[in-house]
Amino acid sequence: MPELVASKHFQIRAAKVRDLTSLAEILADSFHSRTGTNGWIYPLLRLGIYEDLRNRLESSSPRYLCFVAVEPITIRPTDCDYLAGTVEMALRSAHPWPLMNLPQYPYISNLAVRTECRRRGVAKQLLLSCERIALGWGFHYIYLHVLENNHQARRLYFKLGYRLHQVDSSWTSLLLGQPRRLLLRKHLTVD
Repeated sequence: MPELVASKHFQIRAAKVRDLTSLAEILADSFHSRTGTNGWIYPLLRLGIYEDLRNRLESSSPRYLCFVAVEPITIRPTDCDYLAGTVEMALRSAHPWPLMNLPQYPYISNLAVRTECRRRGVAKQLLLSCERIALGWGFHYIYLHVLENNHQARRLYFKLGYRLHQVDSSWTSLLLGQPRRLLLRKHLTVD
């Protein structure tokens, strides 16, 4: 189990089943709009996120983790943890079908920060925690995707040393003008 990482603002720890409701809300708010018709389906989207995340948390894969950033109790005294953000990391293969003996790499996904906690270093702390674990797993590179129009996230990733590795084009980006997904990579070094 990954160790806890403390800072003056947030504590980073492994997600627990009791966190699922808050995590689903943070992820749904970060990746789905509540305006227009999305407002009607938002509860279903949140439920889908909850169930997907529950399945991943309960899978007990040795090379999967979900971290949460928790505000210390001194800042917000309540009976339960106040989750400020989350991130997941798992091993992924470059090939879309699971074939044996293909090289794998650590891949970061679902980095999300509660709206009122943004611009306070939560995402950076979550990313650095993933990087430490990836090094512990014996990897020297880590990967993540970002949409080309997500300028704030791209700025953060580039500031932390992530660089463009590949541009993923899909039919939605070509035909519908949707933003392309950029695969970023960072070389990890032991400090």
